[in-house]
Amino acid sequence: MSQPENPWKTLGSRLIYENPWIRVREDQVLRPDGEPGIYGVVEFRNRAVGVLPVEDDGSVWLVGQHRYPLGDYSWEIPEGGGPVDESPEATAIRELKEETGLTCGRLEQIGTSHLSNSVSDELAYIFRATELTPGESEPEGSERLDVRRVPWDEAWRMLQAGEITDSMSVIAILYEATRRLGGKP
Repeated sequence: MSQPENPWKTLGSRLIYENPWIRVREDQVLRPDGEPGIYGVVEFRNRAVGVLPVEDDGSVWLVGQHRYPLGDYSWEIPEGGGPVDESPEATAIRELKEETGLTCGRLEQIGTSHLSNSVSDELAYIFRATELTPGESEPEGSERLDVRRVPWDEAWRMLQAGEITDSMSVIAILYEATRRLGGKP
């Protein structure tokens, strides 16, 4: 499909803030209507990776934790950031082990997503893991995790009730629902 020409014009850019995980820049722009404006952009230094662990009986593993930016508790699939020199698959395997203690015999990529493309360039890779083997988790110091094996019906109910709002988790659970309904995701 052809794409129209970019209607935004960047006149200048300046770095506002940076740390090991993100950079924030402010661009002086000409908007699509020709008027001058500013645009703030968050550039991520890592890739986001999430993995939905699915057991043979159809249950899934979820991780609960307090998310600082939200000021609230979040139930989600195991996920984290991976450096650009690490493959998304390696990040998925590492995050699965760190957060749940699980290792997988099979890992399939189910999608990619720009998580908030109106303000950031963050790109996520989302996987489905099966043939799971339990082990000891190794959470990072910034994580206090509640790891639960959840029957599929409960995970689906949580999504429908708005108890799961993390975008990678929503995508993974919707993918799994489509798969279970016999769709071709």
